[in-house]
Amino acid sequence: MSSLKVDNITGRGNAGFTGSVKTEGGNTTTDLQQGLVKSWISANFVTEAYLDSFNQTTLSDIGPGSYRFTVTNNFANANYACGTEAKYVTSNGINTMSQDDSFARTTSQYQAYCSNDGGSVLAADTEHYQSLLAGDLA
Repeated sequence: MSSLKVDNITGRGNAGFTGSVKTEGGNTTTDLQQGLVKSWISANFVTEAYLDSFNQTTLSDIGPGSYRFTVTNNFANANYACGTEAKYVTSNGINTMSQDDSFARTTSQYQAYCSNDGGSVLAADTEHYQSLLAGDLA
């Protein structure tokens, strides 16, 4: 078996490196640029602080349970995918985390809304929120 060790891979022309790799099953390939998460965040809404992030620049408190995020490098369009998850501060209820419909997502910003379903649906700040964004960067 051969190994290739390099410090940098640079593509030719304006497109840069657009390599592909075989999938786990080996029956097809996947494009490295398309297959990467382009931005992610782990944040505490109670303290309004990033715990860790990649390609994120601003966390804005819009109101109880509602936060707006700004990515560092814009997406090519507003149709990127966003997966979210949250943990509620107390044990009395189930969290519901969703994209906030009151805000029109842009190429650089999206908004999340967290509610607690512990008997009545209430907007609720959460200690641990995570989101992953996938799509084409501009």
